[in-house]
Amino acid sequence: MAAHGDVIPPAPLTALQRILSPFARFARTESAGGIVLIAATLAAIAWANSPLGESYHHLWESVLTLQVGEYALSYTLHHWINDGLMAVFFFLVGLEIKREFLVGELASVRRAALPIAAALGGMVVPALLYAVLNAGGPGEAGWGVPMATDIAFALGVLALLGPRIPLSLKVFLAALAIVDDLGAVLVIAVFYTEQISWAALGVGFTVLAALVVAARLQARSPLLYVALGLVLWLAFLKSGVHATVAGVLLAMTIPARTRIDTEEFLDRGRRILDYFDAAGREGSSVLTNRGQQAAIQEMENACEAAQAPLQRIEHELHFPVAFFIIPIFALANAGVDLSGDLGAAFANPVALGIILGLVVGKPLGISLFAWLAVRTGLAALPTGITWASIRGVSLLGGIGFTMSLFISGLAFATVPELNEDAKLGIFAASLVAGVGGYLLLRRLKPLDAEAHARAEAEH
Repeated sequence: MAAHGDVIPPAPLTALQRILSPFARFARTESAGGIVLIAATLAAIAWANSPLGESYHHLWESVLTLQVGEYALSYTLHHWINDGLMAVFFFLVGLEIKREFLVGELASVRRAALPIAAALGGMVVPALLYAVLNAGGPGEAGWGVPMATDIAFALGVLALLGPRIPLSLKVFLAALAIVDDLGAVLVIAVFYTEQISWAALGVGFTVLAALVVAARLQARSPLLYVALGLVLWLAFLKSGVHATVAGVLLAMTIPARTRIDTEEFLDRGRRILDYFDAAGREGSSVLTNRGQQAAIQEMENACEAAQAPLQRIEHELHFPVAFFIIPIFALANAGVDLSGDLGAAFANPVALGIILGLVVGKPLGISLFAWLAVRTGLAALPTGITWASIRGVSLLGGIGFTMSLFISGLAFATVPELNEDAKLGIFAASLVAGVGGYLLLRRLKPLDAEAHARAEAEH
């Protein structure tokens, strides 16, 4: 048996692995999700404006029915995506929010003060700008649209800048976007809720209470949380409160503790490896023997016990959410019609309010509230972050995209013309904010090794 400190060379790749490895490397890059999202968005716009444009709208309005006995759920494909698949996205958002408040940048009041203040400014100022432009008009319900930040896009832009960006700035933007997501969830739950069915909501909160009890008892069965989570989602779907809120609430109940600590895991792991080695000496074979199989199973159990369900589920969901759910959402929602008078569309108070909110309100609100937090002593700038970098990141905060499209669909669900104007505003603002933020941050000097070390030491 090799000594514990020995480095074991990796096994040679199979032919299939060699073919797939470039795609695997791409998927692991920070900007990969954003690139796939852009591709899905461009595909939706091209499809909606092609000679096959009618098929685009016809597909998403197709009705899909799920029936069990006498009970049936019948919604359009668009509805299933926005209320069903996006509930999984919001579940992942909820897991990230919980993790940040437990062990991340938001776990310490002092460290959380700066991103929380910046996020509040980035929500309040854009909403006010939009509300001023649309007060009393048909588009006044859309004030929540420019409040959002698309964390995948924003972090993807930062990834393109390489060594110019310190870890502390990435952490700041991620924490800001997570607080922003929390604000968006609250806005959706409170202000974009239909008429409430108190009976269905009562069922939902009863299920939520059962989930809380299960978590307190350290129940870790995925099937339990999936089953109760589906009932919770269904109850919220029927209650009038947007069903995606159920995803966030479910995430809050997922256990965040491990069953065994690091020392116990290491001790158990060494004993299992020693047993595996001893069992293998009983006779050579191309297959593992019973003793080795038992050791492998025990190692799997130890690995599961050493990882919190919250971390494991979050890790497993990142790929399907980034490369399937969000692109499908974009494909179904980003198909805006460009055949009309674009000048008039951009001059519309809805599109104009969103553009001003995201391109002007976001950077102004984030920078101003961050400055006030530092100036009043509530927060301090982390090592590696300057006011110039705050200005660049605050402009990236104007990339609303996914969440803005989602809120727009809720705000203008009964007025498709205004939703089209809102989409144009979201696209234009996100493009300007992304390019502008990139150019601002590109002017920053790359950090030297010592500066990188100091910045990373704080995190």
